[in-house]
Amino acid sequence: MNPGAQYDVAIIGAGLSGLAAGIRLAHFGKKVCIFERHNAVGGLNGFYSIAGRKFDVGLHALTNYVPAGVKGTPLGKILRQLRIERDEFSLSPQKGSRVSFGPQGEASLRFSNDFAVLEADVGRLFPAQADGFARLARAVRESPLSGGDSKASARALLRGFISDPLLEDMLLCPLMFYGSARQDDMDANQFMIMFRALFLEGFARPFEGVRVIMRVLVEKYREAGGERRMKCGVRRIVAREGRAAALVLDSGEEVTASHVLSSIGSAETAALLGETSPPAPRLGYVETICVLNRPPSALGWGADTIVFFNEGDRFSYRNPEAQVDLRSGIICFPNNFEYGGGRELAEGFFRVTCLANYGAWAGLPEQRYRDDKAGWFPRIQNSARRFLPPLQPAGALEAATVATDMFTPTTVERYTGHLRGAIYGAPTKNAQGRTALTNLYLCGTDQGMLGIVGAMLSGISMANQHILKA
Repeated sequence: MNPGAQYDVAIIGAGLSGLAAGIRLAHFGKKVCIFERHNAVGGLNGFYSIAGRKFDVGLHALTNYVPAGVKGTPLGKILRQLRIERDEFSLSPQKGSRVSFGPQGEASLRFSNDFAVLEADVGRLFPAQADGFARLARAVRESPLSGGDSKASARALLRGFISDPLLEDMLLCPLMFYGSARQDDMDANQFMIMFRALFLEGFARPFEGVRVIMRVLVEKYREAGGERRMKCGVRRIVAREGRAAALVLDSGEEVTASHVLSSIGSAETAALLGETSPPAPRLGYVETICVLNRPPSALGWGADTIVFFNEGDRFSYRNPEAQVDLRSGIICFPNNFEYGGGRELAEGFFRVTCLANYGAWAGLPEQRYRDDKAGWFPRIQNSARRFLPPLQPAGALEAATVATDMFTPTTVERYTGHLRGAIYGAPTKNAQGRTALTNLYLCGTDQGMLGIVGAMLSGISMANQHILKA
């Protein structure tokens, strides 16, 4: 157990950013240890098993996908700095996705990993906005990957290029769902990052899901000589003279490190220092999962990879009053990636994600909690099915379903430690990752880089900036 161990760097949390930081630091000879409270790596991007069947937790798709040979991209930087061969992630591109607005998706914008598809659809549906949209895309291409601590509004930025409110909301809908911790808006820098990630680059997925990425990262970390202590959480950070002097583990053991990187979030890290503050508004989600005995396309649902839907002309992205907001959400079909080589997933998957109110789920008696989940499950599914072709016969989905599961914000909080089950963390991000303690830094979600690629890039960047250049 290495009682009283001394490390060059202690990393709190074995999620993507913590593992990426650990690999980078270990490559440069740092004595690194990752402390993880749970028995599995991945955090918000892990996986779990029920009756021998694997379920991805956070992965709908890996964003920032580009084909081999494209230089100067976030994915390329990650592979290079973590010394990962591209084939190790075994990424397969999406078939194509869409944003659909209206009671049954009457207004739809299609997009794929070829940006020309979205450009053409914007020109078709919003001809008067085509020039402004082209200027917006040019501005995103020319922007740096990380723009610092600006709190500027994405909506204000968009309105410098786009004048149609429907197009504004249709562009924001997928970017907010995949990366905004702010209600009804997002940071302008986050918008630029997410626009690049989703629209200019695109989606991909390993055939076996997120566990492929986790397996590669864990192996790279082990090969580099990093130490990992599972089921070994950090209970407290001891501060002395403006520095993180020691970590007190759940077991009561104390360890010391020259530098500490925390990937668990800003408020969660502050709590380890004994600091408390009123919780900022945080956005939560529910997700329903249907496992099918055939691919969704065999039910007549086509080749959509991901569908972002909203029933009205305007998009409301905020903490709902009810337990779930059925007006909008995300449909994900993991079967609909170009896996190639005749490969197909052994089962079909139909995943639906909607905004949820943490407070309305937290603290419920166990039976009431289970009953509420059972009640919301079909309502969430039926809400999403408005944006898909109708099935014949009417009970085809139920007949094809062999297993189901559902998680709520309280599930996320229980298994990741993220306050109020907030997948995207606190509304305010800390782009530099600095804290009041001179040797304690943040990486991951609250540092401001989101998604699988963003999380890994955050860990690398913070390790480079604060430790390897120190």
